[in-house]
Amino acid sequence: MIRSELIQIIADENPHLYQRDVERIVNTVFDEIVEAMARGDRVELRGFGAFSVKSRDARIGRNPRTGDAVAVEAKAVPFFKTGKLLRDRLNGQEG
Repeated sequence: MIRSELIQIIADENPHLYQRDVERIVNTVFDEIVEAMARGDRVELRGFGAFSVKSRDARIGRNPRTGDAVAVEAKAVPFFKTGKLLRDRLNGQEG
């Protein structure tokens, strides 16, 4: 599912809302999640999961084509851990 499909589904299920308002709401939610993660905060959506940021240290990697050693800088990477309800539903169990 892509963002526009999500917006369309929410708009269809809520005919009292204009599609442009639904789009603004969805974009605001995503923007707030990104902003919180950029600050290093953890974002938890109960029953769905938690978004956090993990740090990866600098290291020496290998170029897969040539096998040469390459310096890889330290970086922050997004991490998502599923919630129990989501995990249970994906495995066919009702929570």
